[in-house]
Amino acid sequence: MLNESLVFTIVGIVAFAVIAPVLGCLLAGVDRKVSARMQGRVGPPLLQPYYDVRKLLEKETVAVNSSEVVYVGCALLFTFIAGGIFYSGGNLLMSIFVITLAALLFILAAYCTRSPYAEVGAARETLQVMAYEPMVLFMAVAFFMGTKAILGVGTFNVSGVFFLGVPLITNIWLVFLGFLFVLTIKLRKSPFDLSMSHHAHQEIVKGVTTEMSGRTLAMVEVMHWCENILFLGWVGMFFLWANPVSLLVALIVVLAVYFLEIWIDNNFARVKWQLMLKSAWIVALVAGGLNLIMLAYL
Repeated sequence: MLNESLVFTIVGIVAFAVIAPVLGCLLAGVDRKVSARMQGRVGPPLLQPYYDVRKLLEKETVAVNSSEVVYVGCALLFTFIAGGIFYSGGNLLMSIFVITLAALLFILAAYCTRSPYAEVGAARETLQVMAYEPMVLFMAVAFFMGTKAILGVGTFNVSGVFFLGVPLITNIWLVFLGFLFVLTIKLRKSPFDLSMSHHAHQEIVKGVTTEMSGRTLAMVEVMHWCENILFLGWVGMFFLWANPVSLLVALIVVLAVYFLEIWIDNNFARVKWQLMLKSAWIVALVAGGLNLIMLAYL
């Protein structure tokens, strides 16, 4: 049984590493198109993110510190592993821990360049991890308690949602709302895109990616695509149950949530890190804490 589970996870990791960059690239292209239309512009071609990454792959990689490439490569690898664990129906908590490890390696990649702008970006990236991590951990605990409330037996395995009589959103909807709040941070959308931005008005230039170029920067872009697919999978997880129709419902919700994130990105100004940290922790305490207390008494 253990061997079968391991093989299934490995297959999931390989499949995620192949499919997620493609879907993430298309999603990034749609993002740019929709954002442009919201701003009254035509926007770039749908495949512009692919063209950008292909151009980066053709450029020479100039690294201030050779360790930067290793850190970013490991971060990308752990992102593939986290996505593979989740989409193969594996342990949600393990997936969260692995993607957090990828985020920490990305921070180390920025710090090792010793660039002032990169170090400021890395510090802000660390604050972003501190801001969203409590709510994400609350989500994992609520997942276990929510499945226990429905099935009578709790599980961290994502595949457990396909045995539920009703979707998890019915009893952990407060956690879902809290997760939507920190999702803006994880998707690197305004008002919480403090550490790295594609926009020219970012006051710290490119933040964590200031000293990255060529293949290293291409790996960062691909990693961001894969992260988006993983995080949107977490959104869809709340709407799955033992009915094939739930897959369509989850897909519709995921697309609606991503459109909402694009709208927020284009309509809200960037906030200071103090407000981000304070608001994320308050939301985690209120939404996550109250929902867990409710589940404890069910």
